[in-house]
Amino acid sequence: MSGKFVRASKYRHVYGQVAKKERQYENIRVTNNAWDSNLIQANSKFLAVNWNSSGGGAFAVIPLDEVGKAPDQVPLFRGHTAHVLDTDFNPFDDYCIASGSDDGKIGIWEIPKDYSFHNYTSADGEPKDLEPKKFLQGHGRKVGHVLFHPTAQNVLASSSLDYTVKIWDISTGKELFNLKHPDMVTSMSFSYNGNHLVTVSRDKKLRVWDIRAGKIVSEGPAHTGAKNQRVVWLGNSDRIATTGFSKLSDRQVGIWDAFNLEKGDLGGFYTLDQSSGIVMPFYDDSNKILYLVGKGDGNIRYFEFQNDELFELSEFQSVDPQRGFAAAPRRAVSVKNNEILKGFKTVNDHCIEPISFHVPRKADSFQDDIYPDAPSHIAALSAEEWASGKSTEGPLLFNMKSLFDGSEPMLVPSSAGNSEPVPPATTPSAPAAEEPSASEKGDVGQKEESTPQSTEKTLTRPPSPVTIPKPSAPKTSKENGSSTAIDETLKEDKTVNGLLMRASQLDKDNDAEDPSKDVSTWDEGEDNVPPAELPPPVSSASRVEESKLVPAKTEKSKTIPQEAVPATQTPTPEATPSQTKIKTSTSSPATRLEEKVEEFTTTTSDSNVSDSTVAPTAKTMGLKQSVETLSGLVLQLSQVVDDLKRASLEKDTRLKAVEDKLAQLVGK
Repeated sequence: MSGKFVRASKYRHVYGQVAKKERQYENIRVTNNAWDSNLIQANSKFLAVNWNSSGGGAFAVIPLDEVGKAPDQVPLFRGHTAHVLDTDFNPFDDYCIASGSDDGKIGIWEIPKDYSFHNYTSADGEPKDLEPKKFLQGHGRKVGHVLFHPTAQNVLASSSLDYTVKIWDISTGKELFNLKHPDMVTSMSFSYNGNHLVTVSRDKKLRVWDIRAGKIVSEGPAHTGAKNQRVVWLGNSDRIATTGFSKLSDRQVGIWDAFNLEKGDLGGFYTLDQSSGIVMPFYDDSNKILYLVGKGDGNIRYFEFQNDELFELSEFQSVDPQRGFAAAPRRAVSVKNNEILKGFKTVNDHCIEPISFHVPRKADSFQDDIYPDAPSHIAALSAEEWASGKSTEGPLLFNMKSLFDGSEPMLVPSSAGNSEPVPPATTPSAPAAEEPSASEKGDVGQKEESTPQSTEKTLTRPPSPVTIPKPSAPKTSKENGSSTAIDETLKEDKTVNGLLMRASQLDKDNDAEDPSKDVSTWDEGEDNVPPAELPPPVSSASRVEESKLVPAKTEKSKTIPQEAVPATQTPTPEATPSQTKIKTSTSSPATRLEEKVEEFTTTTSDSNVSDSTVAPTAKTMGLKQSVETLSGLVLQLSQVVDDLKRASLEKDTRLKAVEDKLAQLVGK
């Protein structure tokens, strides 16, 4: 064994799968504008695409179920006088979408209930273009990014080349707050409860804002490279992740304490590669997975975030590069197929491929450990409540099991393990669903039970010393043809009773913990270690690593397991119990015990002399002599068992010390 510890996670074998050709969106004309945005956005019903059109800016909205080749003439959302640079769906209204444009305006659009990408036409059969419900005006230059608030209804953030981020109430068109920056904002992200906003600017600085106070609560330098950077808040935590470049043009990922940006990144930057494309980050708070999508390449990396570290899971590879990518909300995934993320990528600016990320399991029941409660489509606060200073601890959640059962979504109070909000008094809520524990979630130490090829292993606490229960009085029965003298002798000799009970106990232990069926190792983290497999204690001068100790093998056909090396001897690590002699004996007590039992059985069964011709006294004397021999062997076996118990206690102490040392090293 190598002794290498492999980090276990139920998401280690998550894989991405591209939809079949007939489920893709073809004949799509993605804009050729060079502005840095995601180009496409998605919710549970629609897909928005920045469209390459003439006569001013436009974007298209595609219902998710209208797959296949798009018509040459399609309905477009027109109204901007310059290129549409970014769009975002309202998380609390699937039919509401906002757009930012090069003309400095923000468009608020309403998607008709009868809208169809293929068949939304006028009376003469021509596609009908749609107009905005309203425009929000206030920025002096182009609006590069728009982003809806995660908890408050109708609250929108927009960034512009006028170096400001404005917060709007789109229902009234009123500007609520204005956050001034020294340079252009290249990316922004709301905190989980929506009280703070993190921005990264072209001046290579990160800033965390208290939005309603209009002030910076934390500020610090970000990546040193010249290209644009991206930032995302890591769900229900005070950590943020950034993607950017080093001075040597290495693509990097950094983790930061949102309220201590001055201290720098946590643990150093993670270097991805030396590609030139910007990396788009997407974070799934339900599964604590960060997806990194590179512009200009076809790869999608994903990492599990835990204890301020990113652990690489796997990578989706494709020869088709993407310029844009969108992740649908949690309520859009296919729960019955163990899908944890539904994404969409552009391919060569004329096709959009759906990509599903799955946890490989074979189960017909709801997998509650990978589907904790997720943000719902109901807002926790109104725009007026939030602007006046009212706060919530996060979005209202719903039970994901409703997607599996096909029932109505049930709102639940948030729990500390995933999200923390308590619904307002005006919002009905159901009793909280029981949240899986940390071990059930697989943060540390859980295997993927449905994946045979999984190599996940964990270090578990060593087993407690094995104790053999004190035998009770045995039950004897008369064999056919046995004499009264033999029965009386068996009743009077207590050593026979002890032998039978110990043999019975060892037989049970051997059946329950047969090493030939399940070999226990550290990497596999098994808790049940048979007494006969515990290695002997070694001196400090010749101590070897516990992870390399080879457990003794026991033959499956034996009723009583082979004897292990006693604690009084110190053999080399390569020696096995079957090769080690005890004192001057040529075989182990267990082997001699079996030979005596076999000899006694053969003698009594093969005898040609009938019971009636042999005197009871001679038969009794022969049996008593055999019993005395067996008694001596039992005493030796008992001593070996006691030695094994002591060895187990000593090993338990050593393993506990190693475990404490590992805990101290991890704590540092």
